[in-house]
Amino acid sequence: MSTEFDIRFAIDPVSAGTMNTEELREHFLIEDLFVPGGINWTYTHYDRMAVGGAVPSKGTLALEPIKPTGTAGFLDRRELIAANIGEAGTIIVDGTEHAVGARDMLYVGMGAKDVRFAGAGAKFYLLSAPAHVSHPTTLIRQSDAKRLDLGSQETANERSIFQFVNADSVKTCQLVVGLTSFAPGSVWNTMPAHVHDRRMEAYLYFDLKPDAFVVHLMGEPEETRHLIVRNEEAVLSPPWSIHAGAGTGAYTFIWAMAGDNVDYTDAEKIAMEDLK
Repeated sequence: MSTEFDIRFAIDPVSAGTMNTEELREHFLIEDLFVPGGINWTYTHYDRMAVGGAVPSKGTLALEPIKPTGTAGFLDRRELIAANIGEAGTIIVDGTEHAVGARDMLYVGMGAKDVRFAGAGAKFYLLSAPAHVSHPTTLIRQSDAKRLDLGSQETANERSIFQFVNADSVKTCQLVVGLTSFAPGSVWNTMPAHVHDRRMEAYLYFDLKPDAFVVHLMGEPEETRHLIVRNEEAVLSPPWSIHAGAGTGAYTFIWAMAGDNVDYTDAEKIAMEDLK
């Protein structure tokens, strides 16, 4: 078993505006998240969010500390959400087993000492942020998530948003997490676009066919950029950036936020005519 990590420093909008495609991908795109038999982390300086992947494959993987957290245990000063995008698996938290089905999520509060991931076909998407108080470990199934149906067929953005973690459900310190799926024929997500200056966001795109991709739009509203994102790749979205996109085919994405509050509606909408 191996635990690997890299570090992404915060990039300001002026610097991002000067970057070419390779530089944008280097700073904002996370590839190779899911490696069989290992845990891969990207530790960011955007609200100290850590984004990772754990693939138990043939054995059990333990959540180990990494140098950027500066603590003896990974969750000594952090909270964690593990979203299963693979087959059914198990997460053991301090000796208690939690069966985590496909598209279910497990919240693990600050202070948990021994966290292990298991399941030959499971694939866990990991999200972690600093915490100041311990909340109970809680399993959230997709069927229990708060559902919002938005968009329309005419604008190709008819979609269902499943709020797994929000201010009215599971208690967290920072993390707000959900999943979005699309009606047949719809490919646009989060349009009209918005920004939220008080928190960052990470997008994981998955359920894409091998030859499909998403054109992810980022940047300041008056000077947007794009990233080509393929299956099971994630994008870091700074507080100053829009985050929207369209796929060449069907896909699903998980969105996760960390920052000053857990209010899902805390966003500044961007008028369509103001995007450039």
